[in-house]
Amino acid sequence: MPLHIGIVGCSAEGAALCYRTICEEGAQALGPYAHPEVSMHTPSLAGYVHCLERGDLDGVASLMLSSAEKLAAAGADFLICPDNTIHQAFALVQPRSPLPWLHIADVAAEAAVAQGFRKVGVTGTRWLLDSQVYPDALSAKGLDCVLPSHDERVRIGRIIMDELVHGVFKADSVACFQRVIAGLKERGCDSVILGCTEIPLIINDHNSPLPTLDTTRLLARAALHKATAAQVMSHSKQ
Repeated sequence: MPLHIGIVGCSAEGAALCYRTICEEGAQALGPYAHPEVSMHTPSLAGYVHCLERGDLDGVASLMLSSAEKLAAAGADFLICPDNTIHQAFALVQPRSPLPWLHIADVAAEAAVAQGFRKVGVTGTRWLLDSQVYPDALSAKGLDCVLPSHDERVRIGRIIMDELVHGVFKADSVACFQRVIAGLKERGCDSVILGCTEIPLIINDHNSPLPTLDTTRLLARAALHKATAAQVMSHSKQ
């Protein structure tokens, strides 16, 4: 049997896209209509936002661990979190977690290496871009990390939190992201990480000035690979 995937959700839009990707693409490994067992727990987004606004990473970690414990009790074998921003607290979560995790930034960095990228721009919430989540993950793989300016971080952060997490998609906001990504391209970037799990809802390879690294779908596919690897290997030997 495939492993049971536990999703530690934060925002509804990002968690839903990750969940749908697992279910829709599961058939590629398991056959028509099939996908691994998936459980998801999402506390109120307001709890995370309140902690982030206070800079309370202990509080963020507590919320993540509460979900982890519930998912372990539901039978999950490992965990993913389709939210880049709250991975700031990952170092506080991992040693206390009842289950192993896939780290979204590590997955994105590995994808960048696999695709031959060297200088990677990053977009996301202001909280994420003010953190070391992606500078650390990318530098660990020998990649350069380029971040938007302070004013750009504020603008795209506002779009994410005021619009995208609520399922609101505006043409002006798409254009704003395109300008930010074009600026990263001018600074020598060869790709851009969509470092908020809602950004892929408005930006993709078709409308981005740079090739995109869609962290939501990359994480979902990494979880699928982990969940199905043993079964696929078993079938290949038969």
